[in-house]
Amino acid sequence: MKKKILLTIGSIIVVLFAAGAGYVWWMYHSVASTAGDMYETAGGKGNHDAITQKKPISLLLLGVDERKGDRGRSDTIIATTLNPTTKTMQMISIPRDTRTEIVGRGTIDKINAAYAYGDTKMAEDTVQKFIGDIPFDFYIKINMEGMSDLVDAVGGVTVNNKLDWHDEGYYKKGYHYARGNITLDTGAKAMGYVRMRHLDPQGDFGRNQRQRDVIMAIVNKMANVSSVSRYSQILDALGSNVKTNLTFSDMKNLAFNYRDARKHSIDYEVKGQGQKINGIYYLVVGSAEKQRVHDMINDQLNN
Repeated sequence: MKKKILLTIGSIIVVLFAAGAGYVWWMYHSVASTAGDMYETAGGKGNHDAITQKKPISLLLLGVDERKGDRGRSDTIIATTLNPTTKTMQMISIPRDTRTEIVGRGTIDKINAAYAYGDTKMAEDTVQKFIGDIPFDFYIKINMEGMSDLVDAVGGVTVNNKLDWHDEGYYKKGYHYARGNITLDTGAKAMGYVRMRHLDPQGDFGRNQRQRDVIMAIVNKMANVSSVSRYSQILDALGSNVKTNLTFSDMKNLAFNYRDARKHSIDYEVKGQGQKINGIYYLVVGSAEKQRVHDMINDQLNN
């Protein structure tokens, strides 16, 4: 998520104020209603004063695979900081196979398993411990199936594809993803693009990059949407697939007080060594790399 599922609602609010007066009132209440549907308090300390006072904030972004009767795992995990003073957004991706302690369970497992065992709270506590006990102010959780709805809602997105392949596995529908700039004109095609892993020499690392690229493309497309019908579809998709402890007021303040953070984006992926332990593949992250990640986040929050 190179940029900013957290600014999705914020982008809509910004555009709202440039819209024609004929539907501004309707849009305001629609956005407020969607923000209400998204709101929950399953984790994060909810540091609302920090946003009002324009202080640096930390957010945990989780992309989960939830289906009916199956909570799933958080296959996308991004520790995010926003600093309005330095105008910087930093997003540190933690690979799903990272071997770590599952806080509250007392076991060592893949970091994405924490969500399956204990929902948002256990996932947050586990990531917090992994990054050196730096607490998150907020969290944003998106059901990755919702990415399909969002792509359909904005009318498709364009990405720069680094590989050439035909789709695979569960999402195989006969799509060809050519190298170069391609248009993912349906949600189904976008899901095939972000899910592919086995045909990519970089495996999960390549898939994580494609996820970030598609979400960036969605947010940028949203910023240019002007039709009421498109906004209705976008809001429906967000309300059904995104949960956060950001309030509507927080989102408005993010949109206006932190929008310059988009001017400088730092994108980093945690590094480690792939190992099989008891027949299971893990990414083992050394203490030096963990300290590096801790320092990157801490520096952003204290500058």
